[in-house]
Amino acid sequence: MPTFISLISYTDEGMKAIHDSPKRLSLAKRYLKDLGGRLRQFYLTIGNYDAVIIYDLPDEQAAAKFLLSVGKQRKVQTQTLMAFPERDYRQIIKSLPE
Repeated sequence: MPTFISLISYTDEGMKAIHDSPKRLSLAKRYLKDLGGRLRQFYLTIGNYDAVIIYDLPDEQAAAKFLLSVGKQRKVQTQTLMAFPERDYRQIIKSLPE
């Protein structure tokens, strides 16, 4: 199952409703499960982003559905990466032409 990493920034609207953020995280976890995925990790961060989530979903279409659903709430903005585990990384590098 593909792994995704989303870098999260709170919007002004999200900061105004920051006390509801844990509830929104619980809803996101439930939605990931409904889409056939799971939340692996959540981190509150300091720096360019306010939070990072690492999650698995069956495919890119499920990821798009999840991200569009989260984005339409206007509480956060995301930048998302698809991640490859070390095993896949090694296979990809091994398959490259010399």
